[in-house]
Formats: sequence, structure tokens, C-alpha cells
Amino acid sequence: MAIQLLLVVAVILSCVLLNKMARKVGVPALLAFILLGMVFGVEGPIGIRVDDPALIGDICSVALLFVMFCGGFGTSWRHARPTAVRSIVLSTVGVAVTAGLTGAFCHFALGLGWTQGLLIGSILSSTDAASVSILRSRRLNLTEGTASLLEVESGSNDPMAFMLTAIFVSRLADPMGTGETIAALALQVGLGLGLGAVVARAAAWALRTHSFEPEGIDMVFVLGVAVLAYALPLALGGNGYLAAYVAGIVLGNSPFKDKPRIVHFFDGVLSLAQMLIFFLLGLVATPSGLPAVIVPALATLLFLTLVARPVAVFALLAPLGSSARQMGLVSFAGLRGAASIVFAVQAFGQDPSAGGWIVDLTFIVVLISMLAQGSLLAPMAQALGMVSDDADVMRTFTDYTERVPVRLIECPVPEGHGWVGRSISQLDLPPRALIVLVGRGDGRFVPNGSTVLEAGDRLVLGAITPASTDEVSLSEMVVEAGGAYAGRTIAELDDLEGGLVMMVQRGERTIIPNGKTMLEVGDVLVFGQTAG
Repeated sequence: MAIQLLLVVAVILSCVLLNKMARKVGVPALLAFILLGMVFGVEGPIGIRVDDPALIGDICSVALLFVMFCGGFGTSWRHARPTAVRSIVLSTVGVAVTAGLTGAFCHFALGLGWTQGLLIGSILSSTDAASVSILRSRRLNLTEGTASLLEVESGSNDPMAFMLTAIFVSRLADPMGTGETIAALALQVGLGLGLGAVVARAAAWALRTHSFEPEGIDMVFVLGVAVLAYALPLALGGNGYLAAYVAGIVLGNSPFKDKPRIVHFFDGVLSLAQMLIFFLLGLVATPSGLPAVIVPALATLLFLTLVARPVAVFALLAPLGSSARQMGLVSFAGLRGAASIVFAVQAFGQDPSAGGWIVDLTFIVVLISMLAQGSLLAPMAQALGMVSDDADVMRTFTDYTERVPVRLIECPVPEGHGWVGRSISQLDLPPRALIVLVGRGDGRFVPNGSTVLEAGDRLVLGAITPASTDEVSLSEMVVEAGGAYAGRTIAELDDLEGGLVMMVQRGERTIIPNGKTMLEVGDVLVFGQTAG
């Protein structure tokens, strides 16, 4: 037992160190995790043999449920709503079209049976959130709501791919009729949507109305909610991944106390889950078997990237009003990743004799997709003219700025401001406040007392949140055209659901309002209210 625990610790610490090193040298961290798995695998120096493929599949399934839950938990529905229809169409019908076309290619071009071909198409039909991560890391701002479209699509298309994969895996052993297949799909979707929403609503109510002591128990509670949302529908024949994603969206967009701590906790859970999935792919992959599948894998990836994905995207998004350049970028941004790995490993667990080569093929497809498409995503966005300086990618992808306690604020120093030409030591800052960062031009630096401020500087001020404000929460709301707030003064508003309007963000201006402040479309209202 001690040896196994030491191996687990060695893997975790190695993944953490590789993640840090990969960021410094610019190598994709997930590639490092795959290579680490190969080092520990049966053909590597450590030589761990996988005697129970089904167990590996179960571990990957648990890891993927947290990836799905975190994907939903980090989705801002307010930002995603304008592109929700297109995203959902792509994540359902688009997945089916992609799987069907890829399966037909595998049948006719690679000589596989229809069931095997469609199984491969299903495994590779969903896209990965790696495109979202690339956009965030490069701070790319995309036009036409494309960032939100990609975020929701990549987070919600795994359940459909899972259902298709499960159907074709089962058909290899015990073919189902068309009626049985339709009934199974309907049951999976219905239970997944319904139970995921119910579990999340109940959890949100508990988090709002109950005090969790000691500190940190609420994180354990939400962790249990994620598992419950997955396991409950799964036990009843529903789609656990769909339920986990829906629960994440509902809970992540519900107000409750101390959400920022929980968000940061699940950031760590998500990182651990992704490390585990890619490590296990390297562990079960057989390097000696890769040469035999590299040609069909490359052919499949090329067809998937250049034919199947674009056909699905253009056929489905063109009638919904998407521009050609948006459809081109969405087509190219269909990276393959964690979900494909999990589904391949699950197929391997179901039938090790038939599924081993599928793992190797998926290994090559995911690896090249991450490296090639991932590295070319930013240049492709630039070439298609989809990058905009007007949008804010960190507002497109939710970072829970909507409801986090204020600890850091950004303050511009305009021309003519009283701080221009003065050193930080000469400023009359509030007690326990500190200028922690100065942005100047395209750079930024940590200042000291002798730093002289210049016009155009962007200051980040930090302040310690007093313990007495623990019961005060902040939230945001955007004033929308045709809404109840646009064109009215704050004094005219009778029932403010968010509480007291403490601040109004209007473009680049920050306004401390009074009763006469007239609200305009696009204003961001910052509310403060007592929790509970």
C-alpha cells in the first residue's frame, strides 16, 4: 500500500512541476502530462502495467465529471445567452453530424465496419475547452460573441458525444434497435437536464440560507453536489455528464456567500482532473503500437478538421445568421482533448482487445490537434479579422467578477489629475490601501514609494477586507435596452433586487451615484447587500 501511495504522490508532484516548467518554456502542459504517463507506462522506465482497463476508464469518468461541472460553473449565462442557440445547436446536432461524417470516412477510406467507424467518429466528435484557455491566456478579444459561443459549445458538447459513444460501444457487443436507441437517448437527456437542475437549485438554496462551519466545509459541500449531480441520473439511466454540466451552470450563476473561494478551489480541482486524464492517456498508450495507427490517425484528423467540422459548422450556423469569418474560426477552433481521451479509455475498458488501437489513434489525434490547431488558433483569429480591441475577453469568459468581494480595483490616472507628477509616497491613500501594480503603456510594474505617476497610468489598488464586512456581498448587473432601469434615476427605482447601488461603471468612467444619477443602457451597476 505504501508503495502505491508513493507512486501516486510522485505522479501528482511531477505533474505540478511539469505544469510550472511547461509554462516557462512554452510547451503545452497537457503534452507534458501525456509524456509523463508514457514514462510511467508499461513500455516506459517505471513499467506500470494496466491490468484493469475498466478501472482506468472509471477513474477518467470521475475526472471528466469535474471537468464538466467546472465548465458549467465557470460559464456566465448572462454573457452566453446571446449565443446560446447557436452553441446548443453545435453541441447537439453539430456533434451528431461530425460523428456521422467522420464515421463514414473511417468506413469508406479506412475500411472499418460501420459500427467501429461511427464509434471513432463519436469519440472524436466533441471539442475541447483548450481553445477557451488559449483565448484567455493570449487575452484575445473576439467579435460577434464568438468567445462565448466557443465557451458554451466546448462545455456542453461532451454529453452528446458520450451518448453516441455509449451507443456504439454497446452495439459492438449487443446491437440495439432504432426504437431502443431513441428511447435511451430521450431518457438520458431528460434525466440529465432535470436532475442536474434540481440538484443545483437545492444546493444554491442551502448555500444561501445555511452557515457552513468551519470555514471550507462549503467547498466540500459543493464537491459533493457535483458528484451527486453526476451519480444520481447515472444510477437511473440518465446522462451524468449532462447533469453535472447543467448543475454547474445553475449553481455557478446563482448568488451565494463566499463564491470566490469556491471558484478558486474548483480551479484547482479542474487542473487536477485534467492532469489525471492526460496522464492516464499516456499510461495506457503503447508507444510501440503508435506507428501502426499514425497514418489512419493523421488521415482521420485531417478529414475531421478540414471536412467534417467545417461542414457541420457552416451547415448549422449559416441559417442562424453567423458570418463566414465567424464560422471559419469556429470550425478551426474545434480542438480535440480530454473528453475524447476519456471516451477512448472507456471503450478500451469495455473491450480491451478491440479498444487498444482506438486509444492509440485518439492519442495521436489529440496530441497533434492540441499542438497544431492550438498554436495556430491566434494567427487564424487575426487572419480572419475576428480580433477586436473593443471587447474584453475577461468579461466574455466569466471570472466571477459579478459577485466577488472587492479587494482589488483598477484606477486610471487621466491627464490633469491631481496625482500626475506626484510620487506614491506623497499620495493621501485610504488607510490600509496600497498601490500594488502600475500599468504604463504596454507594460506593468510593481511600484515603490518613489515611483512618480504619469498621465495615462493604470493603477491597481489593493485593500484589506475587514472582518466586519464578511456579511456584505457585491454583485453586478448590466442595464439593458428595454429593461426596467434604463432612462431612470436611482431615486425612481422602487425595488432594487441587488441591494444598494454603490457604483456605476459607464464605459471608462467610474461614477459614485446619488439619487439623481440617470442610468443609461450599458451601465454596469455594482450592488451591495447583506448576505442572508
